[in-house]
Amino acid sequence: MTTDSTNQKRTFLYALTAIFLWSTIASAFKVSLRFIDVLPLLFYASLVSTAAFLLYLLFFGKTYLLKTFSKEDYLRSALAGFLNPFLYYIVLFEAYDILRAQEALAINWVWPITLVLLSIPLLHQKIRLRSILAITISFLGVFIIATGGDIGGFKFNKPAGLILALASTAIWALSWIFNVKDKHDEAARLFLNFVFGSAFIFAAMLLFNKTELPNRNGILGAVYIGLFEMGVTFLVWLKALKSAKTTAYVANLVYLVPFFSLIVIHFVVGEEISSSTIIGLVFIVAGIILQKLWD
Repeated sequence: MTTDSTNQKRTFLYALTAIFLWSTIASAFKVSLRFIDVLPLLFYASLVSTAAFLLYLLFFGKTYLLKTFSKEDYLRSALAGFLNPFLYYIVLFEAYDILRAQEALAINWVWPITLVLLSIPLLHQKIRLRSILAITISFLGVFIIATGGDIGGFKFNKPAGLILALASTAIWALSWIFNVKDKHDEAARLFLNFVFGSAFIFAAMLLFNKTELPNRNGILGAVYIGLFEMGVTFLVWLKALKSAKTTAYVANLVYLVPFFSLIVIHFVVGEEISSSTIIGLVFIVAGIILQKLWD
């Protein structure tokens, strides 16, 4: 077996591992919120993720990288931590608390399109007519999901949840734009972001008197989310991207995640997957793919 063949198989294994784990996260959100409130869930998950990044830095001897951060870098990490994990996950968890898991999952996948929209005023990027078409296709998918397929009725199911889910995509996109020019090591940067983010979440818990200890199921959910949504899975995905011959080879596989997630949601959460969710998700992903092809 050639070295290239071995590397390709290893890359594919890393990518499939990340895809499998991410496909379980929407279900983990919804099930965990049955046993624990939003802020405690986020706090304990963020602590687990912070510990995971620290262990990674220690294991690979990268803790020295933290000394290369300037005061300005630490302030930047504090702002990044405020955006994500603090603000992003509070809004996202609240959306999951209101909507069905399948709806929150599908709408959250519109973030690449939101990123394109925010890049126009923030990064001064120009938008082409074909990009507008791709954006329209994706948001048509959101509309189909939000109305439960009753497009003509123009009546939104749970508008508060819809607004929160869309707001989470904007926050994630802002976080991505904010970090895009940061050249520090990913693990070191994420560790600091989560240190500051955990501090913000703890302050919010004190402010809203949400510091009670959760039950065992709540803790297990927080540990799972902290490891496989916020921490380890992202490092595995980075490993796949770095070991691939071309990032496109791996990156395109990520579009399997929302469809695999629907299967997991059906069997774990017990939701009957609506045809409007599937159709809407197809429109959302189609718009994202077209945007990438036409970019």
